[in-house]
Amino acid sequence: MNLKDLFSKIKEFSKETHGSSSYDKDELFVMGEQADEFVPLKFLCKKTDSIRDIDDLLMDGFLYDSYELFNFPDYQKWYERQFGKKLTRVQSRKISILHLPDNKSIFDAISTINKGYDVLKCAKILLNSKNLPVQLGEWYAKCVFGLNQVKSTSQRGFDFQLNGKRVEIKVHWGDHSSPKGVKVKKSMVELSNYVITMYLANNFMIREICFLDSSFVIRKFAGKGHTIFLKDIDINSYFFSKSNKHADKVKNSSALLKYSSPTLAMKLAEYFSNEVS
Repeated sequence: MNLKDLFSKIKEFSKETHGSSSYDKDELFVMGEQADEFVPLKFLCKKTDSIRDIDDLLMDGFLYDSYELFNFPDYQKWYERQFGKKLTRVQSRKISILHLPDNKSIFDAISTINKGYDVLKCAKILLNSKNLPVQLGEWYAKCVFGLNQVKSTSQRGFDFQLNGKRVEIKVHWGDHSSPKGVKVKKSMVELSNYVITMYLANNFMIREICFLDSSFVIRKFAGKGHTIFLKDIDINSYFFSKSNKHADKVKNSSALLKYSSPTLAMKLAEYFSNEVS
């Protein structure tokens, strides 16, 4: 199903009320072209041949996020209008929304931010500000691997999940890695199933990705302390540019190639070009 047909289906569903259905108990909803249009994923899977499950939407570039964690201001009104009942706190905690990001605007914003950072660095104003790169790197990981970002049950903040399994994401910003490696808290690795390291170049594009099983990280690199250092020399054989071991975890290869640096994109193109085309 192309996007035009998909959004038409969502608009059509939102025009009518569905108080007599059981869709109010669903936990996955797809947002349409307008911010006040939604549809249960189960409805799309039932009514269309091209959407079988969530992976079909993730491969088309959709992201999904916890309703409780992110702001979807029109959803509650839509829900209560559609189903004729209040959206309870218990129910809202279970709901995730699939939505399509505006990649052109995001790409343009990244380019503008990069230019702004250069100006501030040359003016000796900006010394170190990694909050943006960290959040951007996490967003890249969500796009590429189809992660769900939900409110954490074990700590303050949020968790990333891949098919129900917890993912620890680390982001390194810079054209070169530190000789000490990427620092990861041992306790966070022990709580997770996977560790994904996103390496962003100075221009905020992805220059490398490393996807590791947490059990492997603990077995190979955990010492006696509370911190694990993942050095390039020890893990570079697992980099995406050199290994396709975890390439099957990629849900959106188009986003991976789009947001990668030219060097990385060229290395990955041969493996993913058939999927993108």
